[in-house]
Amino acid sequence: MSNDGRPDLEALEALKQVLDELTGELSAWRRRALKAEGEREQMGADYDAVANRERILDLESQNADLTTRLDAARTRVNDLIGRLRFLEEQVSMEEQRR
Repeated sequence: MSNDGRPDLEALEALKQVLDELTGELSAWRRRALKAEGEREQMGADYDAVANRERILDLESQNADLTTRLDAARTRVNDLIGRLRFLEEQVSMEEQRR
């Protein structure tokens, strides 16, 4: 059907398209909200997102600290291995001299 010369019908058609798109968006948002509510219910009544976020930040900080300490320990172990190799070479050279 042609709407030539009928601006009111063209405006109504444009409005219908906008409303159809808006309805689709609203449906998508509703699905997301229902999904989030379902997930929230599964987490239990005592779930505290802020406390969990703080706990995550604390654990990430502890992890970074432990990683730093582990790297330092790894460096010290490698230094000790180097010293042991040197001492083994020294002992081997002493034994060969005898």
